[in-house]
Amino acid sequence: MVNTTLIFAIILGLIPSFAWLIFFLREDAHPEPKKMIIKVFLAGALISLLTAIFQIYFQKILNVFNFVQYTVVSFLILATIEEAFKFLAAYASAGGSKYFDEPMDAMIYMVTASLGFAAAENIFVVLDAIFNNGAAIQGIFGIIVFRFVGATLLHALSSSIVGYFWAKGIILVVHRPQFIIYGLLMASLLHGIFNYLILLFNAALIYPTVFLIIIALFVFWDFEKLKSGRK
Repeated sequence: MVNTTLIFAIILGLIPSFAWLIFFLREDAHPEPKKMIIKVFLAGALISLLTAIFQIYFQKILNVFNFVQYTVVSFLILATIEEAFKFLAAYASAGGSKYFDEPMDAMIYMVTASLGFAAAENIFVVLDAIFNNGAAIQGIFGIIVFRFVGATLLHALSSSIVGYFWAKGIILVVHRPQFIIYGLLMASLLHGIFNYLILLFNAALIYPTVFLIIIALFVFWDFEKLKSGRK
């Protein structure tokens, strides 16, 4: 029973990430090798565990200082931790690869790592819903649909922004670290704002959704700029 539930959770958790990965990979005019996509995806999934540990310790620090848990500041710091670790996963698994041979690859590998990260999150969310909350099948599918258009897409979009500034640093050659830091800060800000909107409006999901659509428009504009060779 446990094995069946685990397989069920893994499959459901992977579906949103695979769907968005297929979608984003179509933006790459020179597709990356499948082995690299798998490698970076798994790196993103694995680093999600390390990220969770850091976030748990960070939350304990907040509690020691009696810091209110659900505030804009806490959301921003937690988002920054996630964005930094997703970048680390992409950089460590693909940054020095011979297949990383054009600026566009920065966005592609960042998206891939982020979707691996999101897949691991989705799996844990499904398992938690089953074992701790006793959610029914309909409820679990509802969670996955919500995460497909919410958290999973958010991870891909925010990491795309980091990837764009990483690519921009490569194109301009100079000041690469500054570009990456700027991308991480912008991605963390958008990530934190989205999470806060979810908490603030709760049932009124139209506001977080519109926010994601606006981010998506800028992200695909960034993809087009890189494909056309514009800086």
